[in-house]
Amino acid sequence: MRVATWNVNSAKKRVPRLLPWLDQRQPDVVCLQATKLANAAFEELLGDELASRGYTVALHGEAQWNGVAILSRVGLDDIVVGVTGAPGFPHPEARAVSATCGGIRVHSVYVPNGRVPDSEHYHYKLAWLAALGEMVSADPQDAIVCGDMNIAPTDADVFDPDAYVGQTHVTSAERAALTNLQALGLHDIVRDRWPTERVFTYWDYRAGMFHQDLGMRIDLVLSTATVASRVRAAWVDRQARKGTGPSDHAPVIVDLDEAPDGDIGPVVPPPSAPAVKRGSVKLPQSP
Repeated sequence: MRVATWNVNSAKKRVPRLLPWLDQRQPDVVCLQATKLANAAFEELLGDELASRGYTVALHGEAQWNGVAILSRVGLDDIVVGVTGAPGFPHPEARAVSATCGGIRVHSVYVPNGRVPDSEHYHYKLAWLAALGEMVSADPQDAIVCGDMNIAPTDADVFDPDAYVGQTHVTSAERAALTNLQALGLHDIVRDRWPTERVFTYWDYRAGMFHQDLGMRIDLVLSTATVASRVRAAWVDRQARKGTGPSDHAPVIVDLDEAPDGDIGPVVPPPSAPAVKRGSVKLPQSP
């Protein structure tokens, strides 16, 4: 069973990349984030194409912003949209959908960005994560929480910790919130499999960040121990970030029970750019 997660940063814009990618990689379950489409618009745009490939779809969308989906060809039962008890900003946002696929409870989540440390949106992010933890704590033994967490778990998950001083995604409170979620018994699948490797999933569109491999690992697959024990491969599909019209995120792929492409990874294809000297590069948004 192949499970993937991908922040597509607009399903409408990514159709020319998404459909060929599905045909190439043949995932059984796909969690999408930032679809930026209301449910009806998503169905109109992609419903027939996905059905012809054997996928059923669970959606929680909204026009223009946010939006999550689960595509599955191994069953899609007990669908729940949203996170019970989660705050809004100010209204509830389309940031989570869950369903049981192939006997595994799967959550596709798009964690709030946080914007600026200690801002209202930052505190919204922390409260939203706490509510997600409450929901996940009631999951069955076999569960996966995956998506754009908008948190780099450790300094090893950014190209240069110095570049992120004063930024969101790396603060102690955000990392503590992620640690609390993992404390429910969730394993960081990619990092567990590749504990010392340089692995990123997101690269800013600006300033040639992708070509220099100046990225962050913020798209995660977290699973319970029973699912983690079935992992045979876990990797970032960097190929999907290359070429024309890509998302600024790459898909993360996890193979359970068997690995059709072998135990490849952690990043496919690997970047050629060397690691930069610490403190030598600023983020595009930095003054």
